[in-house]
Amino acid sequence: MIIDFQHEQGAHCESATTTNLLIHQGLKITEPLVFGISAGLFFSYIPLVKLQFAPLFSYRSMPGKIFSRANKNLGVTMKVEKFKNPVDSMSALDVQMVKGNPVGLQVGVYHLPYWPPEYKQHYNMHNMVIYGKEGNEYLVSDTVLPEVQRITYDGLMKVRYPKGPFSPSGKMYYPVDVPKNIDMNAAILKGLKKNIYEMTEIPMWFIGTKGIRYLSKKLATWPEKHGEKTANYYLGQLLRMQELAGSGGAGHRFIYAVFMAQAGEKLNNPKLVDLSKEMADIAKLWRHFSILGAKNCKYRGGVETSFVELSKILGVLADREHDLFKRMKKVI
Repeated sequence: MIIDFQHEQGAHCESATTTNLLIHQGLKITEPLVFGISAGLFFSYIPLVKLQFAPLFSYRSMPGKIFSRANKNLGVTMKVEKFKNPVDSMSALDVQMVKGNPVGLQVGVYHLPYWPPEYKQHYNMHNMVIYGKEGNEYLVSDTVLPEVQRITYDGLMKVRYPKGPFSPSGKMYYPVDVPKNIDMNAAILKGLKKNIYEMTEIPMWFIGTKGIRYLSKKLATWPEKHGEKTANYYLGQLLRMQELAGSGGAGHRFIYAVFMAQAGEKLNNPKLVDLSKEMADIAKLWRHFSILGAKNCKYRGGVETSFVELSKILGVLADREHDLFKRMKKVI
């Protein structure tokens, strides 16, 4: 059982997996459009919640939101299933293979046999597509990698039921109804408006540009408050979430810049295209911040890598993102 499915490598697992499933159904759409229509850009800094013994940082919407919002705004109906029994989850997957339906899965990455050792981490919110089965092996379209992969029955069951936070419980999903006539412009506008709201208008100090600004103030105090070792660990976690988790903070902003450009062309809105260039510049500044921060963690560099100077860059980023989204609200 091999489904005629086109594997395409992507920038981020959830948006790319969603995109490939929709393209398989005949919808002409790009990964940046899926990411933007879902209002995937985000920021949160929640110091009271710990992940790997460090504060929780997020540069994108919660896992699953890209998938659910994109389909909702596009009018696509997806079937989402979870299973208490692992054997039942594999049987349900096999049924869809017989029907010729590629299936999206949420899995843990640590035990994926084909992942390079440097990629392995205890992360249970990865997404990929299963599009066939030969004997005891399943064919995998994992958008992180350029080539298709294979995984055994037991291996796949193991990654569908990993231990730890956000265990997927065999979660699988696939399209059941993709409208032939989708109002892409309306979906784009919904995504833009939602992202503007979430980045600038949610009245919580740890969300959106408020969260970036709050982090910029707190970052400078970390060495004195927590000690140098813990401060460096927190900074390292911030950078890991920015550069290594999915496509990371700067990576998500590069995707969003492409979305803004593509949205501007579809909406015939040159002002939005111009703003996309500013978002790309903001993404570059985020990457510059990560380079300086990495030097700090390795005790390299000078004054420019200090916590005080890094906090100043975050302050600039908060101001620039806030200003961009406010101007975007006026032109759409």
